[in-house]
Amino acid sequence: MSRPQRSPRVRIDGVLLLDKPGGMTSNAALQKARWLFNAAKAGHTGTLDPMATGLLPLCLGEATKFAGELLDADKAYEATLHLGVTTDTADAEGSVLQTRPVAVARDQAEAALARFRGAIDQVPPMHSALKRDGRPLYEYARQGIEVERAPRPVVIHALELRRLEGERLDIAVACSKGTYVRTLAQDIGEVLGCGAHLAALRRTRIGRLRLEDAVTLESIEALPSESRPGLLQPADALLADLPRLDLEQSEALRLCQGQALRAGPGSAGRVRLYGPDGGFLGVGRRDGAGQLAPLRLVMSVIEK
Repeated sequence: MSRPQRSPRVRIDGVLLLDKPGGMTSNAALQKARWLFNAAKAGHTGTLDPMATGLLPLCLGEATKFAGELLDADKAYEATLHLGVTTDTADAEGSVLQTRPVAVARDQAEAALARFRGAIDQVPPMHSALKRDGRPLYEYARQGIEVERAPRPVVIHALELRRLEGERLDIAVACSKGTYVRTLAQDIGEVLGCGAHLAALRRTRIGRLRLEDAVTLESIEALPSESRPGLLQPADALLADLPRLDLEQSEALRLCQGQALRAGPGSAGRVRLYGPDGGFLGVGRRDGAGQLAPLRLVMSVIEK
């Protein structure tokens, strides 16, 4: 019996705030979401490890043009550390390297966390996608090769102890881009003298996007297909940190034709652009003299 033919993929634009389940790669989550929306084009804004859950913004259609906007954003997580056990990956997916007894009081844990708040240097883990001589570090790690990694500056904006019970330590972390929470877990364990690895991780925020607004794959699947686009955020949800600039009709037309124009006073830098009807046009750049040039425009505007 032949399988029923799926209708051709359609153009659909927007940002899906997905609550990624554990045990699934970010790419698998992206492909599942793309299938559920029957979207012609999709991309993600950065990955979560398979063991991690939580906020994974996915871009559909024209929103993919702005997928890189969140790469530099601050992030927040809820994490569970397993004290007394270290692994070769610093998380629960690795092989156990050492087991040590645990006798950690709450005041000791609080003192340890205090050492990691603010600007710190962090050595990236071997099991990471960072590259050395054109190869990701995890390829060396899989061959049992350890290469020297220079410490990198990161910022821990907030680090809160949520629960301490035996070998379990729950924390909440708000941090800058480039922070490895499993490395943080490992380093906290060493300060405590018993070692630790990251047992669970849930991302709760990226920039201004929050997990409370996210949906699961199951909840998407439960909706009829015609209702699913209502779950999407607009493409400019990724650009909330950029200043907004509203244009007159003639200005919008010139800009969409690739022409620069005078935008009046304002700080130099990138701006979100909107037409006279409030519709999102894309991103432009204003120089110190007030000259505005288009950088990236949405196709619906260009096609008009």
